[in-house]
Amino acid sequence: MTQAPGCSEPRVVVDLARATIQDQSPGLIGIWPRAAAILARQALEGALDQLWSRIAPGVENASARAQLVCLAEYIDTRLASRIRYAWHGLSDACHHHAYELPPTLSEL
Repeated sequence: MTQAPGCSEPRVVVDLARATIQDQSPGLIGIWPRAAAILARQALEGALDQLWSRIAPGVENASARAQLVCLAEYIDTRLASRIRYAWHGLSDACHHHAYELPPTLSEL
């Protein structure tokens, strides 16, 4: 998984996602939901990279889906399930589909 360029700390990326949600700039109208989802997913992926580097070095080089499958073997099963759910939801929110509305603030 890759992190936002120049952002090695997931908390920094989460703060950027929150700032994107709160920013009322005209340039962000209509694009802030997906921008916030992308940043939130990058923060989650960065946190997973940090976890893997501590508990199972090398796993962070696997695909995101492979990492999420392995997760329940290393952490609490319920937490792993919630992380998978969040990652998939954020991934869906990152992609534009002509027939879908962008995610709402409460969904993010």
